[in-house]
Amino acid sequence: MAEFRLPANSRFKDVPGRKHKAPAGATDVRTFRIYRWDPDSGDKPRVDSFEVDLGRCGPMVLDALIKIKNEIDSSLTFRRSCREGICGSCAMNIDGVNTLACTKAIEDIRGELRIFPLPHLPVVKDLVPDLTNFYAQYASVKPWLQTRTPAPPDRERVQSAEDQERIDRPSACILCACCSTSCPSYWWNSDRYLGPAALLAAYRWIVDTRDEATGERLDDLEDPFRLYRCHTIMNCTEACPKDLNPARAIAEVKKMMAERQY
Repeated sequence: MAEFRLPANSRFKDVPGRKHKAPAGATDVRTFRIYRWDPDSGDKPRVDSFEVDLGRCGPMVLDALIKIKNEIDSSLTFRRSCREGICGSCAMNIDGVNTLACTKAIEDIRGELRIFPLPHLPVVKDLVPDLTNFYAQYASVKPWLQTRTPAPPDRERVQSAEDQERIDRPSACILCACCSTSCPSYWWNSDRYLGPAALLAAYRWIVDTRDEATGERLDDLEDPFRLYRCHTIMNCTEACPKDLNPARAIAEVKKMMAERQY
């Protein structure tokens, strides 16, 4: 399958902004074109250019962003935390691909590096998207164990290795939102369609053999929009930086929905 790419960052108008030259003597220079918007300034969005000396910079895109913020423009705003592809904080659109800045190598991109916030979300500032709705949708699938029977008094709730394997990969989701914001169905229906990330979480608990609310979970998804706006475009699976497969999980939930009708 071809690598997923957004259509030339078409959501954002590439308005020329400020240009920052590399320091004298720099020999390995790359240009980073970064989306900038500060709602408090009253200015329109723009794209600033930063020339970075890679000889004095780490290998990842996040290293360059930190260098720019520390040494060139302290007003540049972005999220980051673990720097190891675990927290999902630094998700953004890099060279037309939704990915994590901390795991994206600069050398993997030719020419200028174009960096934008995740697409089709409100922007808080610069590269920081507003994830309020995204997190609310995740919470709506009740991503925790629901049981009616009391836990064994002398041990944990156990399951077989095979049953654990079914939830192992879906549990690895880091809620970076790369998948949901790559999905056209989510772009146009994010107020009602839960999106790949939330549905992957729903699947993880539906197939958990220790959970006793499978019927209720499926009932909650029985809606023309919450689940069925997925058209199996597969962008979500292509965009996932953890190599998960939300599209397959959604298909499995649809299959369970169909089977319970008979």
